Amino acid sequence: MWDFEHTIEADVTPAQVWARYVDTASWPEWDEGIVRVTLDGPFAAGSTGTMTPEGQDPLPFTITEAVAEQGFTDETVIPDAVTLRFIHRLAGLPGGRTKITHRLEIEGPAAEAMGPELGPQITSDFPEAMEALAKVAGQAG
Repeated sequence: MWDFEHTIEADVTPAQVWARYVDTASWPEWDEGIVRVTLDGPFAAGSTGTMTPEGQDPLPFTITEAVAEQGFTDETVIPDAVTLRFIHRLAGLPGGRTKITHRLEIEGPAAEAMGPELGPQITSDFPEAMEALAKVAGQAG
């Protein structure tokens, strides 16, 4: 398995960040690496959709866990190779602040070979995307 995690603390509430997570169509506003996100159903475990990274074809994903104002997990499966598991966690802090954690886990038969190359490509913008997420969440009020 290959993994990477990044955490920030922001002057926004978990509810403000959660509102941005569930509005999947707006993800490109805070994650410049994403062109488009679609979701077929509610923002809940079992719902599926597609995410189109910059310069790539759409990739299917499934929400495997979603707990309002606490976080969610989504997975993209590359058949016979790897599963990309994106874990997003929110923790309320004193003063209305929030600890935001984004984690990527790469598992599967090709994880040892693909993880060290693919993982850093995917996670290189985690810090910037998370700061942008906090900013747009705060602007939403």
